[in-house]
Amino acid sequence: MLLERGPFAGSKNMYGGVVYPRILDQFHPNWWEEVPIQRWITRRSTMVLTATQAMTVDFRTQAWGEPPYNGATAYRPDFDHWLAGKAEADGAVLVTSTTALGLLRDEAGRIAGVRTDRPDGDIHADVVIACDGVNSFLAKEADLFGPGQTEAGNYTVGVKETIALPKDVIDERFGVRDREGVDIEILGGTGGVNGGGFLYTNLDTLAVGVVLKLPALGAQPRRPEEIIADLKAHAAIAPLVEGGTIVEYSAHLIPEAGRSMMPRLTTDGMLVAGDAAAMCLAAGIWLEGVNFAMASGIYAGEAAADALRAGDTSAAGLAGYERRLGDTFVLRDHEKLRRAPGLVLSDRVQHHYPQMIANVVERVFRVENPRPKPGFRRIVREERKRAGIGLRDLARDAWAGIRSFG
Repeated sequence: MLLERGPFAGSKNMYGGVVYPRILDQFHPNWWEEVPIQRWITRRSTMVLTATQAMTVDFRTQAWGEPPYNGATAYRPDFDHWLAGKAEADGAVLVTSTTALGLLRDEAGRIAGVRTDRPDGDIHADVVIACDGVNSFLAKEADLFGPGQTEAGNYTVGVKETIALPKDVIDERFGVRDREGVDIEILGGTGGVNGGGFLYTNLDTLAVGVVLKLPALGAQPRRPEEIIADLKAHAAIAPLVEGGTIVEYSAHLIPEAGRSMMPRLTTDGMLVAGDAAAMCLAAGIWLEGVNFAMASGIYAGEAAADALRAGDTSAAGLAGYERRLGDTFVLRDHEKLRRAPGLVLSDRVQHHYPQMIANVVERVFRVENPRPKPGFRRIVREERKRAGIGLRDLARDAWAGIRSFG
């Protein structure tokens, strides 16, 4: 049985990013022929912004625009509704407009189902898979949360505007055709608040917004929508969104610290998956979440089925879940990149390096005849000092980057 709080699967989801669906290969071969996506991402850009500068690394490949594809923009209500339909076709029962309020326990105190907000709505189950999102109430009640889940510094809030533009305008502005799409990730442009920005192309809308670290957001007076307004007014972004109409505004809490904030994932009669288990990879270069949610749900289902066949739904009987996670990208990627969120959201990376990088690039391409061109090492040295970055700090951050991404 699948419980859905909204009137249909996905109706409550706020999303403005890229979905990487290759985990579906094993269940739905040729899923790309029917999955409801907006655009296939064929351009991936990383943009560094200061108040007056923009430096972009832009990559394009036609290989991502043909099967088996790489990633796509999608409206989560459409995407999740399609997934739920697949589950129903395989025998699952979908119950909508129903919220799980808490856990049921048997006489021995073991988890034995959930309480819901429906009349006579207790649902008894041998295994509960908690996928109730960030700040999971079910995981809290099961006493699976540790200190990492209560620290505001481990969370960001993603705030997004959906901006309507005609498809032909989007195609022309972003240099794409047909179902080709663009993913732009932004360092800077958040008004001094640690975080980042984003801009994604849908078929006839743009998703533009910011991701803001909670303590930094709370320590200053500006609201997220003001920060988005400034981002849209930046000289590098304004021509891309000009003339668009805002058709949606939404916000969502994001578990940003990855492996270091994951709760315990297994207890007697229950598993935790998706955002409820903090399985969001926010590593600067890689920004993924839906693929981790889908994979953890798959492995939770397989582990539950194994435990039911064996007649043991204790934590020991459900141990196959974490074993599957550890044998695949779900935990391996999080383990490898566990230091990356702290590095990416650090004050130096957020507030000092963007200015240094932009200034270095500007000076490299600036022609100042009759002065001769300065050497690259000299430019870097002078701009590093101007940005207030010490050699030890630079070496420390470089080492942290090598350990995270190397």
